[in-house]
Amino acid sequence: MNPDAKKLGICVIGSGRAGMIHARNFARGTARARLVALADPHGPTLQAAQRELEVETGYADYKDALTDSRVDAVVVVTPTSLHKEIVLQAARAGKHVLCEKPMAMDVRECDEMMAACDAGKVKLQIGFMRRYDDSFLAAKERVEAGEIGDVVLVKSLTHGPSVPQEWMYDIRKSNGPLAEVNSHDIDAARWFVESEVDEVYAIGGNFRCPQAARKYPDFYDNVAMVCRFENGRQGFIDGAVSVGYGYDARMEIVGTSGVMFVGRREQDFVVACSTAKGIVQPFVKSWRTLFTEAYAAEDRDFVDCILEDRPPRVRGIDGRMAVAVVNAGNRSIVERAPVRVERKSQ
Repeated sequence: MNPDAKKLGICVIGSGRAGMIHARNFARGTARARLVALADPHGPTLQAAQRELEVETGYADYKDALTDSRVDAVVVVTPTSLHKEIVLQAARAGKHVLCEKPMAMDVRECDEMMAACDAGKVKLQIGFMRRYDDSFLAAKERVEAGEIGDVVLVKSLTHGPSVPQEWMYDIRKSNGPLAEVNSHDIDAARWFVESEVDEVYAIGGNFRCPQAARKYPDFYDNVAMVCRFENGRQGFIDGAVSVGYGYDARMEIVGTSGVMFVGRREQDFVVACSTAKGIVQPFVKSWRTLFTEAYAAEDRDFVDCILEDRPPRVRGIDGRMAVAVVNAGNRSIVERAPVRVERKSQ
């Protein structure tokens, strides 16, 4: 009997950095699934991914993958502006979907995606992998157990080391760092506060990417956003790109009777002290190393929710509400005023 016969067939659409994390997981470490195909319009990128993962089937057009009977589910890891159409086509083809964050460009696109997946009776999971990280899960469990009392303030930050790709400078195509970097922070804050964001006030500026200033005057590489939740709790989101020093993702949760800190900055647990350099401990270099196990757990859970016919842990509505906060934050930056978060489609 073919040992792969009962495994879920996966196609990863997009072979960039995040796409390859998922592809490697499904090719090498997800027991109940197998990577049957890759899709990417850029030939050299697709061919390199196929060679590394020893995957025979590669599609330049993702639509061809949706006609492949071996493909039961797709992982969408493309620029945000392409998410909606890919998810709609996948749902119509009866393929389950794991869509990386940000879910889409605006809430109307999110609503279309959720409706299409409902109509197609397929699962839609959103890629907020911090909900699968051991540290964040432990913090959530301890908060729910009342260790710091009632949560009143969540402060979350993400600083990325790398210079943005060209398309990311265009806020109309990427929704900016609030989407590309801080979507995780927004979702994690909602998760811990257990309420929706009602209003935001955000400020942004371009301090480290002068090469983008002339062509993309609206681009910001640093953002600070204050949030008021519907239940009266408070939030603060801090985002930055092109920081250089390392990948920084941390959270502080303030309660009525204590505080909790989540996340680590150390690349490893070795601390050196010398007369020449003093105390040295290397900083985490990349989200790819910091959240390796979280990505693997996320991918396993996606497969399990399909095979066990249960709702995903992170659903379309979670992606939608994060997008709504991003849209409100970007509007606040431009208008220099507080902005209410859109809860319902108009």
